[in-house]
Amino acid sequence: MPRRGMKNSKLFHNMALAQQLYHFKAILSILLFVTVVWNLKLFVTQYVADNGKGDNAASLLILIWHWPFHGAPNLTDNVCYDLYGIKNCQLTDNRSMFVQADVVVFHQRELQKSSALPYKTKPPGQKWVWASLESPSNVLDLEKWNHIFNWVLSYRQDSDIFVPYGKMMLHSPSTSFTIPQKTGLVSWVISNYKSTQERALFYKNLSQHLKVNIYGKAAKKVLCPKCLLPMVSKYKFYLAFENSIHRDYITEKMWCNSFEAGAVPVVLGPPRTNYEQFVPPDSFIHVEDFESPEQLATFLRTMNTSQYKEFFQWRRKYSVKLLQDWRERFCSICAVYHSLPQEKIYYNLQEWFKA
Repeated sequence: MPRRGMKNSKLFHNMALAQQLYHFKAILSILLFVTVVWNLKLFVTQYVADNGKGDNAASLLILIWHWPFHGAPNLTDNVCYDLYGIKNCQLTDNRSMFVQADVVVFHQRELQKSSALPYKTKPPGQKWVWASLESPSNVLDLEKWNHIFNWVLSYRQDSDIFVPYGKMMLHSPSTSFTIPQKTGLVSWVISNYKSTQERALFYKNLSQHLKVNIYGKAAKKVLCPKCLLPMVSKYKFYLAFENSIHRDYITEKMWCNSFEAGAVPVVLGPPRTNYEQFVPPDSFIHVEDFESPEQLATFLRTMNTSQYKEFFQWRRKYSVKLLQDWRERFCSICAVYHSLPQEKIYYNLQEWFKA
């Protein structure tokens, strides 16, 4: 009898252990399941946040009060993400969305013609942006816009939203560039020619020592948009002369007409040191490198093939990115929005811009 009792006791003990082990495994399975579900939830949440396309509630709404130069292009909810990879950013030109907008952008060219701004109904916390890619010489009557704008979007490096006409981008070593075949020496495309401009005065002196082939409205040789770069590419040098001289004012004349065409830009604009903040020092020729237009003319005429190729060495490391689409410029507001000073006001916009 004692032996049998001991045997039964041992059996019950083993059954209890087995039951405890079963419950432990069940609890462990539940914990493992909860952990997997929780991690999956975190993954999905992070994916949606990173994707940014489905989270319209978190998107910044940018209202363009005056679309530059009339007629806005197609603006979809995800245009900033689809075209430029900028997340949580929506552009609209629909003024009925004014109250909901986080940012309202006013382009100077159209603003100059209309002073009807929604001052009285500006929602608390909404930011207003003054936008212009023109030089101070071509912008008038900024005094009346004091104490209004929070941020500035312009080509100036010290702008809140810095949007240059172009920029250098590092590319892969496998990227190659071939200098286009040249049949001419110097070209210049100009539409708005004013004899009092510094570029006109310099050209007048330069043309006495060097033949320059001129195109554009001023020369009554208008080039179609698709014809400009192929024409310029046939020339070794291009006169990238700015219409006015101001800090950081380096326009498509260098970025597009010269670099994109594969011609060496001869620049007239801000000092060489300013240009070198944007592009390599051996990628261009500055008129101030020479004591006179005659010396510049001699330099261009007598340059040999080996010297000329040196002006393209930068292309081994860099390529040019043009910033020509206003949608990209406006989408870039979202990219820097959270790093901008939220309480900033331009009390004297003219003083800042024309400094």
